[in-house]
Amino acid sequence: MRHYFIDDPNLPDDFRTFQYYFMGHSFTFTSNSGVFSHGHVDPLSDLLIRTVPPLTGSLLDLGCGYGAIGIALCKAYSLSLTLADINPRALYCAEINCRDNAVKCETITSDGFDGIPDKFETITLNPPIHAGKDVVWRMFEQSIHHLYEGGRFCVVMLEKHGAKSAMKKLAEVYGHYEVLYKKKGEYIFCCTKNTT
Repeated sequence: MRHYFIDDPNLPDDFRTFQYYFMGHSFTFTSNSGVFSHGHVDPLSDLLIRTVPPLTGSLLDLGCGYGAIGIALCKAYSLSLTLADINPRALYCAEINCRDNAVKCETITSDGFDGIPDKFETITLNPPIHAGKDVVWRMFEQSIHHLYEGGRFCVVMLEKHGAKSAMKKLAEVYGHYEVLYKKKGEYIFCCTKNTT
């Protein structure tokens, strides 16, 4: 199996372009082989986009893939956008998609937060479950250091992929968590960095 979180330069290109709609905006997205959710916006990313409360300021879409979450939210709420992923193929598509949807962004090749120096008002994450719990937990642990005071970390997960243990981890890191959505084993969590 070829994993989307591994850069495989020998993988043949298979670019696909498709449409996505959110808050009155029509988006044209391009994806490629070796990139997560090839040829469509996956249901959990769509759920995260449609569930997070209105955003302001700066947004980091961590593990962005071809950028659907960040680009849709940026366009809807006029945000300052940063897209980060470990996979250069994904970031190449993300840059195409920013251009095609008239969204300004900074793209960063990064293993988790390793290449990200900045702080943000919001961080979104559809975690790379198949990379393993240690990788995902490290993202949770480091996220709090990349938020401004009062900033929010929003995560989407399935119960079968460890949503219940994610609750415990988020509570450990942030001292609390909020469940924005829970239905049919799908969860969206939001943690706020305390201002005290």
